[in-house]
Amino acid sequence: MTIAVFPGSFDPVTRGHLDLIKRASRLFDHLIVAVMVNTSKQPLFTMAEKVAMIQAEVATLTNVEVKAATGLTVEFMAQEHATALVRGLRNEQDFGYERDIAWMNQSLNAEIETVCLVARPPYAYFSSSLIKEVGKMGADIHQYVPDAVAEKLQARLMARRHD
Repeated sequence: MTIAVFPGSFDPVTRGHLDLIKRASRLFDHLIVAVMVNTSKQPLFTMAEKVAMIQAEVATLTNVEVKAATGLTVEFMAQEHATALVRGLRNEQDFGYERDIAWMNQSLNAEIETVCLVARPPYAYFSSSLIKEVGKMGADIHQYVPDAVAEKLQARLMARRHD
């Protein structure tokens, strides 16, 4: 059985993330969506909130599991007996970044193979960070994130405005 991990901070999960999850679920026997900490970002949602939002969106995908993870991705993968690492590519900058991470991960664990899926339009044009930014300014974000996530994101952004 081939186990793959799709790691990310998912703050919040986007329609682009969900497209990649669905596509990857067809390629592997078991896919673990690993909600991880990005030390260079200040999260808007807690780890538990992000896990719950993703679980709600992937409930019909029987071979997909969502887990919180900390530490190095390769260590999490070893713990889960995963051999494939799934990453999404939106543009040329993503390719350079992901290539370097793939090389580092392989140097840490030679058993890991990175599989990159090219983002489909229109998902290639936005990120969670950009969605949060336009959401702060009052833009409608429903086309970028699932409806339930949009409601939670707008409520969180509104609460932060009043803090």
